[in-house]
Amino acid sequence: MRTFATLVIVTTATAWTAAAQTPRPTPPTRDPHAPGYVPSTDLPDGALPPVDRDGNFVLGPTHAPAPETLARDGVPRGTVHTFTMRSEESRLFPGVARDSGTFGTPDPNDPASLVVTTSRAAPWTRRVDVYVPAQYVPGSAAPLLVGADGPDPLLFATLDNLIAEHRVPPMIAVSIGNGGGDAQGSERGLEYDTMSGRYAEFVEREVLPLVERQYGVRLTRDPDGRATMGCSSGAAAAFIMAWYHPEWYHRVLSYSGTFVNQQWPHDSAMPHGAWTLHERLVPQSPPKPIRVWMHVGDRDLYNPNVMRDGMHDWVDANERMAAALAAKGYRYQFVFARDAGHCDRAVKAQTLPEALEWLWRGYPR
Repeated sequence: MRTFATLVIVTTATAWTAAAQTPRPTPPTRDPHAPGYVPSTDLPDGALPPVDRDGNFVLGPTHAPAPETLARDGVPRGTVHTFTMRSEESRLFPGVARDSGTFGTPDPNDPASLVVTTSRAAPWTRRVDVYVPAQYVPGSAAPLLVGADGPDPLLFATLDNLIAEHRVPPMIAVSIGNGGGDAQGSERGLEYDTMSGRYAEFVEREVLPLVERQYGVRLTRDPDGRATMGCSSGAAAAFIMAWYHPEWYHRVLSYSGTFVNQQWPHDSAMPHGAWTLHERLVPQSPPKPIRVWMHVGDRDLYNPNVMRDGMHDWVDANERMAAALAAKGYRYQFVFARDAGHCDRAVKAQTLPEALEWLWRGYPR
């Protein structure tokens, strides 16, 4: 792989710490049937939505792990390969980082814009895990699932069981670590929260060719056989990948999606970041061939930083996203989980098999 040297110069000013500013509010517990939220069907405690139904559902407060997430004797196990990528190998993401203990300040002229003066050029390394199912036929073009914030052992164990039961197609899963940090000014924030096709292009041009070359596999180019998934900003990235490149991805799985105003650097064309998705992009655009499974917890994030712009409520953002998808006739399933926080691990372990099976409906198995 070619090496590219890029210099990014960022002005450094007085460091602001989150602790020195407005304390982070404790997320309130939201009612899934509050005025303005999408009409939803309450499920018995412990029950999951049917895999053959779209729409909005409310989970009860008990979140036991689904048996399909656990390794089972006699089930063929896929092989997990691991490799490392470095920033000097990337043309699209040469690397940035925000100084430790710093965050940013709201722009006094625009509270919806965060000024970050402590972000600078910095290298990154990331781990990439590649799951190849035992049923993969060498030389065939396999369905693909790209996951954010890798590695994801829960996903790999679940795929072993679902593939063996013919509930999802035998797919290759590429679980990609982020470039480090979180939110504005960080490499992770730049990759996941930016409203553009750049991260999808990074995956397509710089990650997937390595996967195919190093492990002797072929990945389908059929967008109906390609899915993305993630949690928090990784979930926003999953949707953004499909939104800007529907010729590559038609299926999206989102846990606690960060469909809020977190883009950095500020972009006047998309001044509200991923909040713009449900604010105007989905409502004002022709429907795209994207199928979406999405989730939020009743105690999900609420104003997690110093911005008080009305665009940092994760529950509200996901409710608005569900409403926008419904209004445009998208195929989607939205799960509101009671007694659950942000990216709740217990909820993921409870719902992941059903979510994957619903997501891949209509694809040959």
